Amino acid sequence: MDLLRTPDERFENLPGYDFAPHYVEVDGVRIHYVDEGPRDAPVVLLMHGEPSWSYLYRRMIPLLAGAGRRVLAPDLVGFGRSDKPTRREDYTYASHLAWMTAWFDSLEVREVTLFCQDWGGLLGLRMVAAAPDRFARVVAANTFLPTGNEPFPKAFKKWQQHSQTVEVFDVGAVIQMGTSLEVTPEILAAYDAPFPDESYKAGARQFPMLVPTSPDAPGAAENREAWKTLMAFDRPFLCAFSDGDPITASGAQFFSRVIPGAKGQPHVTIANGGHFLQEDQSERLAQVVNAFIDATS
Repeated sequence: MDLLRTPDERFENLPGYDFAPHYVEVDGVRIHYVDEGPRDAPVVLLMHGEPSWSYLYRRMIPLLAGAGRRVLAPDLVGFGRSDKPTRREDYTYASHLAWMTAWFDSLEVREVTLFCQDWGGLLGLRMVAAAPDRFARVVAANTFLPTGNEPFPKAFKKWQQHSQTVEVFDVGAVIQMGTSLEVTPEILAAYDAPFPDESYKAGARQFPMLVPTSPDAPGAAENREAWKTLMAFDRPFLCAFSDGDPITASGAQFFSRVIPGAKGQPHVTIANGGHFLQEDQSERLAQVVNAFIDATS
């Protein structure tokens, strides 16, 4: 597998992102992650989606760590400071799950609070289903775990088509389209930083096509199996979806209805948030996560 590694200088002086880099190598692929807060503190795992990276959590990380949590925020393979396979064929649902699971296992953490958004949920919820005893609680935000049996909104199909046909995959523009508030040029440039040119964007291009949209799509059967565990998951499960995401709008109601640990929880709607609600409402989200951990510890 041929890999690209974004030059370190691309990550210098990014607004609000001065975290020390940490790395784990999995089968020759280097995975980057942020690791902030006391090492012996309760762990919060922040999982991003497409086409963002741990920069999305830059304002939440200090607020969570400041409340006495150890905060882990990995970059998915193909994103951020993690290595980037050059061939789209090397990006599969199964390979991403294997990479993230191996990274997670290497840290040997338990009683983890998972916060997952977008593809962070498609991967993170599978990790919960595979090892539910390692997770103390889950906060799901603008995400889902599709089995291929559910209808997909027009907004997602439009996004899929756009990702495959646009000549230049403009990551910053995608972030701006997925936010409710205006993002400054400096912040958009930081989202672009991991991708010096189009050759680094194979993962960003491929991810929209990896979502299981039919019952026989790769990952669909495995997701159906995962739901058997999630529908018995009785540890605290909170939905914190935004009020402005046309892709995942129905997810909160579904999660709260079928997951035992979601029953009776104070699910919240994050006002004035788009798909990337961490960018729009980071302080509010951090407050929700901290309050949820305190109330369920």
